[in-house]
Amino acid sequence: MAVKITAVSKQLPQYTRYTKDILPYVESWLAGQEERFKRKVLKIFENAAVDKRYAIMDAEEVFLKTSFEEKNDIYIRESIKLARAALKKVLLKAQLQPIDIDYIITVSCTGIMIPSLDAYLINDLQMRQDVMRLPVTEMGCAAGVSAMIYAHNFLKSNPNKRAAIIAVESPTSTFQLDDFSMVNIVSAAIFGDGCAAAIMSSYENESGPEIIDEAMYHFYDETHMMGFKLRNSGLQMVLDQSVPETIAAHFPNIINPFLERNQLSIQDINHLIFHPGGKKIVQTVEDLFGSLGKNIDDTKEVLKQYGNMSSATVLYVLERFIDRNLPSGDLGLMLSFGPGFSAQRILLKW
Repeated sequence: MAVKITAVSKQLPQYTRYTKDILPYVESWLAGQEERFKRKVLKIFENAAVDKRYAIMDAEEVFLKTSFEEKNDIYIRESIKLARAALKKVLLKAQLQPIDIDYIITVSCTGIMIPSLDAYLINDLQMRQDVMRLPVTEMGCAAGVSAMIYAHNFLKSNPNKRAAIIAVESPTSTFQLDDFSMVNIVSAAIFGDGCAAAIMSSYENESGPEIIDEAMYHFYDETHMMGFKLRNSGLQMVLDQSVPETIAAHFPNIINPFLERNQLSIQDINHLIFHPGGKKIVQTVEDLFGSLGKNIDDTKEVLKQYGNMSSATVLYVLERFIDRNLPSGDLGLMLSFGPGFSAQRILLKW
């Protein structure tokens, strides 16, 4: 049974700053640190390949000494607003009503809320009382593709059904004011906040790229590479410096067998729809695929304009491809990485 992605829409938080305008706040934050260290940190921000980012709070609030409870309350309030707006926008794009959704998957890892986000959306939009819910909370940057994999498995077994996926993230809510480690600094330099929603369908007459195959790939003994530690001050980022090299070492096993089981090779893929994890990961991917004539220009542009928004980011990249009305028969490969450590893949055909 064909399962298609019929629409994708992004929803931007209300606050935005260019990186150059954030640097004075970073300098103030670094007051009292050694001058050499200050210069190094500012260079990290300047060279992160992120020109601009959006956030659920203005820069003044990000650099305020506030509690985990206060930041998480903002996360809850703004996540509900963003998710509601994103879902309304994507339903309008797909010419659907909230009651047309059979399965709702909400994705976030940058805050804590129970009931989960989907419960608020069901109430706010008066969705069906028998809609199936799945909140995905602990898969980080990989969760956008993971949610699509879960939706695909539900829809391919159930004809004439639709799933809505909503990913909302606020990495700025996890910034640690008293942590001057490279992990905290690098994550602050590359991450931004964002929200996106997608509609998937098993109705025969609905258009959009079809999911041909999907799979997860789990790295053994790499649980230390990425994630969060729950501290009294909030969610503290875990980001090992070996992530790009580890990904590069696994790329042949991630890509080649997956394509080969579909009688394809990377040369057959027209579009690379990759999650922009950061400048180093982008460079790693370019080094691997540039010689094959493949580009990840859209991935780079999303990183430049919005930063890494964790699970939502790959949907920003996907939206750019879907809105172009690509030629029939074109093939696309979606790929994202996240805690575990794992890689999630989806093969699309227009």
